[in-house]
Amino acid sequence: MKLQQLRYVWEVARHGLNISATAESLFTSQPGVSKQIRLLEDELGVQIFARSGKHLTHITPAGQAIVEMAGRILQETGNIKRVAQEFRDERRGTFAVATTHTQARYWLPLRIAEFMRQYPEVRLQMHQGTPGQIGKMAAQGEVDVAIATEALEVSEDLLMLPLYQWNRSVVVPRGHPLTHTDTPLTLEALVSYPIVTYVSGYTGRSQLDRAFEARHMRPNVVFTASDADVIKCYVKLGLGVGVVANMAMDPETDSALVALSARHLFPTSTTRLVLRRHSFLRRFTYDFFLLLAPHLTRERVDAAMNARSQEEVDAMFAGVPLPVF
Repeated sequence: MKLQQLRYVWEVARHGLNISATAESLFTSQPGVSKQIRLLEDELGVQIFARSGKHLTHITPAGQAIVEMAGRILQETGNIKRVAQEFRDERRGTFAVATTHTQARYWLPLRIAEFMRQYPEVRLQMHQGTPGQIGKMAAQGEVDVAIATEALEVSEDLLMLPLYQWNRSVVVPRGHPLTHTDTPLTLEALVSYPIVTYVSGYTGRSQLDRAFEARHMRPNVVFTASDADVIKCYVKLGLGVGVVANMAMDPETDSALVALSARHLFPTSTTRLVLRRHSFLRRFTYDFFLLLAPHLTRERVDAAMNARSQEEVDAMFAGVPLPVF
């Protein structure tokens, strides 16, 4: 049994049984991948993948167990490399972060800039996607950490730590009727206008939906996007009133818009940091966490990594005050 064979098995499963895509991602040949998997199956005496002709159709029950163990073995080999690199040079390495547009565009830039100032020889890789996509990247070890607000892929391999809390602003063009009143904004006033906001599954959209449902209201959502900048663009065009994260308002670039506080209308959302359990964390990773949130000390992170369940982790942070934006 070779480590390369386990990697091929893991990658084929990760690529939806597409050997061609697997070979391309590993910079090797399709026949080479197929041959090594066959050799491993012959050695083990079981089929990992069921076949119809030359095509893989599904993972066998034995194969499912083997794929999961292969993933853990590959994670540990990665940990061994990171341990060696940490002791060889603690200020060099590669660090991959996956996150959504709002985090990457508005909340992370200053923190990333400070991290790069502290660790100029660390090669940082930023990946952007949906909460589901970035959760999958974290679970499969494609990135070191993920940052998102909405529910991520449920996996026993993932650990979620609270970063900060935030709420929303209702954004309207200057001169809009909602700006001509001294009374606080209400859901009744908001529901009377077309609404432009996030796509379901992005940036706390579920909290917005639940707030209207609790009052038995049906908002007229006329346009949705995953990008706050797109939402604000269409608000400026008069398509409707926007509901965006507080942090997504920029006084300089959004001078044509007015932001009305909606803290009292919608529940607070929590953005989380997602790690893969049993990962070896390098020193610069701990320092990155502290730049994101001062409560994420090395001691707390290590305790969370050793927790038996996500519920135990949530209990650890239950009384910890989080930054609020």
